[in-house]
Amino acid sequence: MKVAVMGAGAVGCYYGAMLARAGHEVVLIGRPSHVEAVRANGLRLETKAFDEQVRLEASTEAGAVQGADLVLFCVKSTDTESAAAQIQPHLAPGALVLTLQNGVDNDARVRAALPSHDVAAAVVYVATEMAGPGHVKHHGRGELVIAPSRRSEEVAQALIAAGVSMQISDNVRGALWAKLVLNCAYNALSAVSQLPYGELVQGTGVTDVIRDVVAECLAVAKAEGVVIPGDVDAAVRGIAQSMPSQYSSTAQDLARGKRSEIDHLNGLVVRRGEALGVPTPANRVLFVMVKLLEGKQPQAGG
Repeated sequence: MKVAVMGAGAVGCYYGAMLARAGHEVVLIGRPSHVEAVRANGLRLETKAFDEQVRLEASTEAGAVQGADLVLFCVKSTDTESAAAQIQPHLAPGALVLTLQNGVDNDARVRAALPSHDVAAAVVYVATEMAGPGHVKHHGRGELVIAPSRRSEEVAQALIAAGVSMQISDNVRGALWAKLVLNCAYNALSAVSQLPYGELVQGTGVTDVIRDVVAECLAVAKAEGVVIPGDVDAAVRGIAQSMPSQYSSTAQDLARGKRSEIDHLNGLVVRRGEALGVPTPANRVLFVMVKLLEGKQPQAGG
């Protein structure tokens, strides 16, 4: 299977490298410094089980999606429409565009930009970071939950064979909201404090704030008519236990002077709460604090 990763950050590089290790033809589409490093030495995939230089292709051009059977769409939520427009002229008619993004509405936004193509949402549970150009570090987990589509079964089998735990679900919207709740609970707090999850939850009053944030998210989801699967409270508690050394993507963005996805996390809950008449004061405070921190630093780019 030919695979293109549009937006080759930590998440896209991890799954792209796992597929490349399994023998699939993979091209990473990303920033020049990253692409140059991958072209020169391959992609270093550092996990607790192995540390390898994985050979794959890399490009800075959206046109590199040409001929791909599967496009892992991994750009920041803020870049969704622009990135979808960039790949649109180059997509093969039968390609599946799988959105591996934070937030709950990216697949709908991609589908609107690519009305003639197959688009499916994926929920990502993985702890990764870019440790430098051409170097992705995997801290734990790695499961995917994807929506049904014409090629979902084929993609699922390829990913499972590549060592990725995954399932196809008819309730990906609920799973996306479950992931959103986790992100809203941890991302902003990790960003403001610049602490990993394990240390973060030791702070005075932190678990109380998390409880308030989660309650607001669940109230908004209920008003939206979303059924969230599983034990949400247990999942929230489990994040700090399963990923104690992980900094949130929002924390990593702020540390690098980059724009974060907070508008599509706590910000989305605030906006939907306002539209539905559900109060979201805890989410609003976290959203505003991250936006203030974003405004204090020069932006390093999308």
